[in-house]
Amino acid sequence: MRQMFEDDLKEIKMNIEAFAEEVKTALIRAVDCLYEGNVKEAGKIIEDDAKLDERETEINEKAILLIAKQQPVAKDLRRLIVALRIATDLERMGDHARNVAKATIQLGDDHGIPIPDEIDGMKKIALEMVDTSMTAFEYEDISIASKLADVDNRLDDTFGYVVKDLLNRSAVNTEQIQHIMQVSYIARYIERFGDHVTNIGESVLYLNKGKMISLND
Repeated sequence: MRQMFEDDLKEIKMNIEAFAEEVKTALIRAVDCLYEGNVKEAGKIIEDDAKLDERETEINEKAILLIAKQQPVAKDLRRLIVALRIATDLERMGDHARNVAKATIQLGDDHGIPIPDEIDGMKKIALEMVDTSMTAFEYEDISIASKLADVDNRLDDTFGYVVKDLLNRSAVNTEQIQHIMQVSYIARYIERFGDHVTNIGESVLYLNKGKMISLND
C-alpha cells in the first residue's frame, strides 16, 4: 500500500514538473512574440492556454483521488496539498503568459517605440525562479526555496526600473501613451508571474514546517 502511494505521488510530482516546463515555454514564446511583433503566434499562445488549464485539472483530480483512496496524514497529506497549490500557481502563471500575448496583439506589429530590453531581463529572472522553485519542490529543500526571496526582489527592482523608464518616455511621447501603457501591463504580468513562483517556494516551506511562511517579509 505504501509503495502504491509513493508511486502515485511520484507521478503527480513528475506531472507538476512537466507543467512547469510548459508554463516556462509559454512565457518564452509570449515575450519572443512581443519583441518580434508576431501577432499570429501570440494568438496561438492564447489558444494553447486551454491546455495549461487542462493540465491543472488533471493534477488536481489525481491528487484529490489519492487523498480519498489513501487518506494520508501529516507530511504525506501536506505533500498532496502542496501539489494542489502548486498546480494552481502554475495555471495562474500560464494566465500571465497569455496576458502578455494578449497585450502583444493590442500593440500590433508596429511598436512605434522600442520595447525595453529589461522586459526580456524580467523574463530571464522569472525563468530562473521557476527552475529554482522546481528544484526546491523536487528535493523538498527549504534552503533552496528560501533563495526565491532574493531573486524575486531582483525581479521587483527590474519591474520598478521599467515602470520609471516608461513614465519618462510617456512624458516626451504623449502620442504613444496607449502603447506605453500596454508595455507597462506586460511588465506587470511578468512581475505577477514571479509572485506565483514565490508562492511555490512558500508551499515548499509549508511542506517541511507545517505552517505558511511568507518569503516576501
